[in-house]
Amino acid sequence: MSFMEKVRAREVDLALLLVAALWGASYLSAKSLTQHAPVLTVLSLRFIITSLAIAFIWSLKRERFTRPELALGIGLGTSQGLILFCETSGVSKTSATNAGLIISLAIIFTPIFESIAAKNWLPRPFFVATVVAVVGVALLVSDKGFAAPGVGDWLMLAAALFRALHVTAMGHLTADKKYSSVNLTLLQSLTCAVMYSVFSFDGIKIAVAEFDRGIWLNLLFLSLLCGAFAFLVTLWAIRRTSSSRASLLLGTEPVWAVIVGVSIGGESLALLGLCGAILIIGSSYFGQKIETQHRLAKQQPQLS
Repeated sequence: MSFMEKVRAREVDLALLLVAALWGASYLSAKSLTQHAPVLTVLSLRFIITSLAIAFIWSLKRERFTRPELALGIGLGTSQGLILFCETSGVSKTSATNAGLIISLAIIFTPIFESIAAKNWLPRPFFVATVVAVVGVALLVSDKGFAAPGVGDWLMLAAALFRALHVTAMGHLTADKKYSSVNLTLLQSLTCAVMYSVFSFDGIKIAVAEFDRGIWLNLLFLSLLCGAFAFLVTLWAIRRTSSSRASLLLGTEPVWAVIVGVSIGGESLALLGLCGAILIIGSSYFGQKIETQHRLAKQQPQLS
């Protein structure tokens, strides 16, 4: 098999790894932007650009918006807006490495909320993984010596909890419904853009006048590659592989956050922080594997 044939055989896996890498790099990108403008201004410009890109994609298909889609899209957009405000505020007050690792706890929190909603409790080893992940966070934020988590770390932890609730609600509200993915994504993006712009109108005018080319390129990277492009690639890839495999590959996001934060952002991890990072990533994968096996076992038909 030639090199190109091997690439084509793995194109879905490579596409999902690319998305995970982009999302991992987004923390350093967002942190850099918040050094030049307030958080709400950065978020407003980001989602204005993302909305324009997704609106262009929508114009190619022109799927009609239904009333349930409008209600759900605006509702999910509101919760997404809260999550991203916590994320961006958090990364502005902590390292991009910490941000990417702590937000990955959503991988652990989501199955817990889903099990509560479905009244289907997870096995005990999953909660062992949860405890290990929490220990990992404690070590991570005490990287330079034992200390209480900073404001940025708490905001990222809140974002992880809100993201898990958001994903759980989205899954239950869209189950067995034929909603358009593009319509819902556009509505969520537009809702975020409007919310942020209402509170940062003056900041937008100042940013547009003062941002240089480098800042705009960074913003375009965050808006188009980490936003619209990542959405399209994820949608394309998930339809061509299993959800568990997609989750596994997208779950490499914190690994990429560490790689980008250390290699490009010049951040560092001391021994405690490195141990915490390993515990967070390892327990997330272990917990994800347990949850997948538990869910698939429940889906198997019961033999009489």
